[in-house]
Amino acid sequence: MGKATGFMEYAREVPKGRDVLVRIKDWNEVYEPTPESVLKDQGARCMDCGIPFCHTGCPINNIIPDWNDLVYHGRWQEALRELHSTNNFPEFTGRICPAPCESACVLGINDDPVTIKSIEKSIVDKGWEQGWIVPNPPAVRTGKKVAVIGSGPAGMAASQQLNRAGHSVTLFEKNEVPGGLLALGIPDFKMEKHLITRRVEQMEAEGIEIRCGVHIGVDVRAKELMGEYDAVLIATGSEKPRDLPIPGRELEGIHFAMDFLPQQNRRVGGRAVDSRFDLTAKGKHVVIIGGGDTGADCLGTSRRQGAASIKQFELMPKPPESRNEPGAQPWPLWPFTFKVESSHVEGDAREYAVSTKEFIGDGNGKIKALRGVRLAWDDVDPVSGRRPGMKEVAGSEFEIPADLVLLAMGFMHPVQEGFLNQLGVDYDGRGNVQADFGAFRTSVDKVFAAGDVRRGQSLVVWAIAEGRKAARAVDEQLMGHSDLPAA
Repeated sequence: MGKATGFMEYAREVPKGRDVLVRIKDWNEVYEPTPESVLKDQGARCMDCGIPFCHTGCPINNIIPDWNDLVYHGRWQEALRELHSTNNFPEFTGRICPAPCESACVLGINDDPVTIKSIEKSIVDKGWEQGWIVPNPPAVRTGKKVAVIGSGPAGMAASQQLNRAGHSVTLFEKNEVPGGLLALGIPDFKMEKHLITRRVEQMEAEGIEIRCGVHIGVDVRAKELMGEYDAVLIATGSEKPRDLPIPGRELEGIHFAMDFLPQQNRRVGGRAVDSRFDLTAKGKHVVIIGGGDTGADCLGTSRRQGAASIKQFELMPKPPESRNEPGAQPWPLWPFTFKVESSHVEGDAREYAVSTKEFIGDGNGKIKALRGVRLAWDDVDPVSGRRPGMKEVAGSEFEIPADLVLLAMGFMHPVQEGFLNQLGVDYDGRGNVQADFGAFRTSVDKVFAAGDVRRGQSLVVWAIAEGRKAARAVDEQLMGHSDLPAA
């Protein structure tokens, strides 16, 4: 490494957030760019650790020590080339990935890990600023046609890889814009949408046909699609939300998070919002059920829309503060510890160990209040790392006003009705499309599956990884071999 003692000389320095009182009044990204001098020092913190566990922590096997070293030496264009060798869209992962690579950093055993995520983001941002990122179309075409269904990160990555292998790729998206949840689920304050637009423009310049507003299974039947293409890759994500079937669930004003978040993204993008389904938190008492990333997105969005009050309930107890506590997971595994997102910095509304018992109506079919109860969870089992059970705390029932309830409890599996059932693909025990990792083949000939539709709800970095690997599997099926990277 360029600075063998860097990890002893420099402290971890993360990107700075814009002033909270300013940023909650707009929809621009929260974090400011990191100065190049700071990035050089952060790159110097990367150790010559012998076995870089960050490689295995990262699902796409980013060559992290190499581009950390290149940044330290100011060789940005080479760093970009190394970064793109494993990751099609590092500006996405550099903003919204939770960075399992940092959790696996060797320096993190007894110190703060290297700021891998912010260095990754800065490399690709500089690449765009300098004009180094340009279309890379294939030299020759194979004559094979591939349909990719779903334009989220898995579908985008697979399409770009397959196109670069020389196949003619059509990428189908049911919504009006490509990007999947990146475009319509992730708020702009976490990732501005011009980042997707310029990648889409690059892909189209490389020869990929992107068809938005085409709902496969509705506008185009599965049989028609199968007859036109040599291979089909399903990358439609996991969109069946987890519901909360308790008394009062039918009341007006209770919505899934993914009914709520896309509406604001459409407003920010200047696109139409269905007036029959125009959700806003303005002036309302908002309750968010679910303490994960989606719940945090609802929190930040509700605050920017001008909610009168916000509560966020999580069923589980508050996670431990450090890896040293029971149930937190040891290095280099992903730690189940207390985390603070940018939305929590703006005002943390989380309450832990709360069970929602009932939604209460106003007599006219609309929700007016929520009744809940506090929970007492058993201690973490030292063998399994899980909590065996919980019980309601006597006398802890409460009632709070609620005009808008957002269910942000995750996703069960892909939507099976429509295209998937028309194809007749097999499902696994959790309701995902059955396709083994590596081969990515479904039970239907020449049909493949990758991303959340196959593995279940997961991370953007896993979606890109699966899209890349599935592209290689499709290429091998079509050509008998593949020159696409295995990672």
